[in-house]
Amino acid sequence: MGANKKTARIAGLLYLIVVITGTFNLGYVPGKLIVWDNAQATFNNITASETLFRLGIVSGLICYTAFLLLPFVLYSLLKAVNKTGAMLMVILAAVSVPISFVNLLNKFAVLSLIGKAAYLRIFTMAEVQSQVMLHLRYYSNGNQLAQVFWGLWLFPFGWLVYKSGFLPKILGMFLMAGCFSYLINFTGEFLFHGYSNTAISSYITLPASIGEIGICLWLLIVGIKSKPAQ
Repeated sequence: MGANKKTARIAGLLYLIVVITGTFNLGYVPGKLIVWDNAQATFNNITASETLFRLGIVSGLICYTAFLLLPFVLYSLLKAVNKTGAMLMVILAAVSVPISFVNLLNKFAVLSLIGKAAYLRIFTMAEVQSQVMLHLRYYSNGNQLAQVFWGLWLFPFGWLVYKSGFLPKILGMFLMAGCFSYLINFTGEFLFHGYSNTAISSYITLPASIGEIGICLWLLIVGIKSKPAQ
């Protein structure tokens, strides 16, 4: 049981890294720099705060690396509950990682476009600004695709937490609900224009946030119960 407690703490630490760096990369930086309906303002913001933009890329690299390691540590912790379910959890989580890493190339492209290299002189400023916005839109689309797997892995993970007996069942329920939250969010954004401006888009992923932050803190602070529930 002592080894399991240590594994739980490692999982909690990795999850905390994912939460912090993911929030910075996917939330804070875009919120500060990107104005989706104004290419010029976005270009000027990134040019003026290039260090912040680069920090967002670095935090993304850290986030996706930690997210690659996380399901394997969780597998070690939860395979005794159900090995097939634990393997499914790992596969669904791991699939999103190469998508996320490749997707970061769009941000590197933005850095090239704002770099004022000689080969860019054939383009007008308006054209460069449009290219910057286009790559940011590509990046957003890539995140939408990855979001499918960010949701799917939560269902087997939540089910394993629920069935484990040594982690809170309520967190398992939130994690399973979070799976559908991500999928609903993806469907809404993909099929319905203006979905991101609706009230539901702001709250639909709340179960996922509660479940993921909750299990992160539980693993990190509490670990696992000394005796599995009978």
